[in-house]
Amino acid sequence: MSERRVYLDHAATTPVLPEVIDVVAAAMATLGNPSSLHASGRHARKLVEEARESVAAGLGARPSEVVFTSGGTEADNLAVKGLYWARRAADPRRVRILASAVEHHAVLDTVDWLAAEQGAKVEWLPVDATGRLDVDALRRVVAADPESVALITVMWANNEVGTVQPVGEVAAVAHEHAIPVHSDAVQAVGALPVHFGDSGLDAMTVSGHKAGAPVGVGALLLRREADVVPVLHGGGQERDVRSGTLDAPAVTGLAAALRSTLTDVPARASALAGLRERLVGGVLAAVPGAVLNGDPAHTLPGIAHFSFPGCEGDALLLLLDAAGIDCSTGSACTAGVPEPSHVLLAMGAPHERARGSLRFSLGHTSTTADVDALVSAIGPAVERARVAGIVNVATREN
Repeated sequence: MSERRVYLDHAATTPVLPEVIDVVAAAMATLGNPSSLHASGRHARKLVEEARESVAAGLGARPSEVVFTSGGTEADNLAVKGLYWARRAADPRRVRILASAVEHHAVLDTVDWLAAEQGAKVEWLPVDATGRLDVDALRRVVAADPESVALITVMWANNEVGTVQPVGEVAAVAHEHAIPVHSDAVQAVGALPVHFGDSGLDAMTVSGHKAGAPVGVGALLLRREADVVPVLHGGGQERDVRSGTLDAPAVTGLAAALRSTLTDVPARASALAGLRERLVGGVLAAVPGAVLNGDPAHTLPGIAHFSFPGCEGDALLLLLDAAGIDCSTGSACTAGVPEPSHVLLAMGAPHERARGSLRFSLGHTSTTADVDALVSAIGPAVERARVAGIVNVATREN
């Protein structure tokens, strides 16, 4: 691409940090399987264990609680499936899974699979109009029959609208009944203070490429006391819950990215929040009738999610793409058929609003020029998208 692109999709993936590239390249030049006993293997193992200690220190965990994975999806699957199988094996009554209705598909689809194939009984926990979990509803659902609950999973912060969940309150309710809690913290790490040890969680998912590491590496923080059945079986690496040859360069890159990203999180969050405020104000001024989604008081500093009445989100995305701006819709596309965002539907938004939404997400390369470019482009793009929508409706009617 020769033209300058304005990248406003950091919540999907953020550019790899330059210092991480250097670290990964150096680690890739080393030889040895970390499980081998010879000198080369021991050197590779040293890289892995130093990375484990670094990740643990940055996220408030013990090194033994860091289980390296291929990314957030694998970590979510390991946590949700592994906890469910272990809890059900210990007591066949434990088949209920309580999950927020706005989870990422890595959790959503895992839970659905357990219901379809493994006998789980799923209860989707409601959220309010801003996407925030109803803790009182959770408390009532748990109290109805706590002995039958296998686990609770509630994301730390939503990947679409940016709403931050009351994870501490969720953990407190769960632990009154000794129920394990998992949280997908992929979007929260680096944007908010995250301390696994203080969170009350039993399992927490981290993804590297949302924090400046390469795609293909992540971690599940898992308390030593947590009993988890493996999803992968093999050589018994990673506490025997995640077999497979450890990728020393990748985990070294993850550690380096987190060291950089977790340095002075409040300052980083403040800078992103300032850019977000500029973006939100500019978009709302440029597009009368645009709706900002999410919780105004409990939100990620780098995500701004809007609904644009009269527009199809996909059409608007392509118009902005043609103008050199990268963003994303809040919808999934299955077999070429746009589907409304399950997050907005859970928040009570009508289908039309859920289909006409876009997410703009900021990160470490974002600038005021990026924000101003979007503000300049969004008004004309919305006008064209609305005209296209009217034409499409008229065509269908004829």
